[in-house]
Amino acid sequence: MFDFQSPIPTLSPGASSFPHHRATLRLSEKFILLLILSAFITLCFGAFFFLPDSSKHKRFDLGLEDVLIPHIESGKEGRHGGEQSLRDKIRADHERALQEAKQKLRKSKKALLHEIQTEKARVAQELKKKDVPRSLPPVPMPKLVGVNDGDPGEPDVKEKRDKIREMMKHAWDSYRQYGWGHNELKPIAKKGHSTNIFGNSQMGATIVDALDTLYIMGLHDEFKDGQEWIEQNLDFSVNAEVSVFEVNIRFIGGLLAAYYLSGQEVFKAKAVQLAEKLLPAFNTPTGIPWAMVNLKSGVGRNWGWASAGSSILAEFGTLHMEFVHLTYLTGNPAYYQKVMHIRKLLAKMDRPNGLYPNYLNPRTGRWGQHHTSVGGLGDSFYEYLLKAWLMSDRTDAEARKTYDDAIEAIERHLIRKSNGGLTFIGEWKNGHLERKMGHLTCFAGGMFALGADGSPGDKAGHYLQLGAEIAHTCHESYDRTVLKLGPEAFKFDSGLEAVAVRQNEKYYILRPEVIETYWYMWRFTHDPKYRQWGWEAAQAIDKYCRVGGGFSGVKDVYSSNPTYDDVQQSFFLAETLKYLYLLFSSDELLPLESWVFNTEAHPLPVLRRICGSSPANEQAVRL
Repeated sequence: MFDFQSPIPTLSPGASSFPHHRATLRLSEKFILLLILSAFITLCFGAFFFLPDSSKHKRFDLGLEDVLIPHIESGKEGRHGGEQSLRDKIRADHERALQEAKQKLRKSKKALLHEIQTEKARVAQELKKKDVPRSLPPVPMPKLVGVNDGDPGEPDVKEKRDKIREMMKHAWDSYRQYGWGHNELKPIAKKGHSTNIFGNSQMGATIVDALDTLYIMGLHDEFKDGQEWIEQNLDFSVNAEVSVFEVNIRFIGGLLAAYYLSGQEVFKAKAVQLAEKLLPAFNTPTGIPWAMVNLKSGVGRNWGWASAGSSILAEFGTLHMEFVHLTYLTGNPAYYQKVMHIRKLLAKMDRPNGLYPNYLNPRTGRWGQHHTSVGGLGDSFYEYLLKAWLMSDRTDAEARKTYDDAIEAIERHLIRKSNGGLTFIGEWKNGHLERKMGHLTCFAGGMFALGADGSPGDKAGHYLQLGAEIAHTCHESYDRTVLKLGPEAFKFDSGLEAVAVRQNEKYYILRPEVIETYWYMWRFTHDPKYRQWGWEAAQAIDKYCRVGGGFSGVKDVYSSNPTYDDVQQSFFLAETLKYLYLLFSSDELLPLESWVFNTEAHPLPVLRRICGSSPANEQAVRL
């Protein structure tokens, strides 16, 4: 204990004041420690006397309590016995803490400082251990076919493919020179760029997003540069709040695809490291994840603009492909269980007119605003239902049935034909159909074609035709502009068809969805018009979006002298250029029987049942 009568040395004039300073410091430190000890004792006694009666707190019931809330015996005897046990535990903890505090206070300042430094070093070491990837179990590699070459044979088609490859090289080299390590590139300002979906960190989004495109194009030196940066610099233990959806489709999807294509273990290890950082986003009352999560703290939240604090259908519904592969590669069933929980929750919910609203509150499990879209906010949810079935080697019948039911409702309520004969997909808002279609919605043409085989009844031909009609409509949205590039959204009323009306819908930001549909339609029909339309788009991009420092979006596709937005999006390298390259390649390159593309165009192999795999792996393979 302290001796408050300890003399303080007196100093003669001119003597150094350092001894006096040390003695005063020692006294003040002891005083502060006593205050802390007093506060701790008060807290312990407060907890003992004022601890609330747990029986007064009611549990909410979402029909998920067995999963979400541990079972507690609530009988009368059990409750009183539990309270007594809790009081005894608090007394024991209090006595132990008091003894530890007394022992600490007997130590010298030097010993205390040494103890603090030792503890800091131990904590730092533990944090380092957490960031070291665990060794992953060996799993059978799915059969991989068509990972390179894809020579189209015809010289004129090969020439077009070589041009797309040159565009990719220009985009990559510019990023390499002016934005290396940043998430994206400002090609006119010639510097790095980022948005709030990546938080405030430089995570090299363009590098990760572009890896598989570089690989299939045979740009192996560039691929190695990207791999080296990832090995040395990609760090997920940063204090950054990121979009769960975006980092899943771009980073986890990109890293998994790079792993499967190249066999380099670093990509798998990094994908698993990041996935573990995303899991806290699922810590909500319903298991529907938050839109954003802090990679360091694990704290999640939703976008402020989303309906009444809701999560977004296209975000929490676009995790299945990547998470199933994570379970397959790691043997950890948690990833598979998270996405299957989402599916089962949605299956229990009522759907207005059979449609899925875009907003769902993760706290209450109730729908938000009744707004349904096959474009932004909804799009990839439907895509992943179909692709879950395809990725399971067509064994996930539940996913296929859910997809078919959803598409039937979309056809009934959202798909219409304009006065001019153009088939479009509108948006359902509170019981009213808005006759507007977004560029993002244009992916659906490819989705309908991809899902045609396996449709219920005799509808395969119908859905292939529907895909062709959507492709035609989206091509018209390009063809009716000055630049021959499509606007962000276009209307079908007041005599205007497939044309943007508002100024803030006239921009083109290097989006891939229309070209994506051209590629799927080419694969399923080999109609030469799809290659022709794709080449028109490639030429327009090269003419109007190419600048000295890369490629930039444009603000008005109806202006002959457009201004640039000065952003080279990472998805331009991941999707737009990849789909163009595949359009002018043979079908042997990444055949659709063996590969399924995630919504960021990252190819993941079909998981066929493999004898001898672990139960967790087999569960993932079989879904």
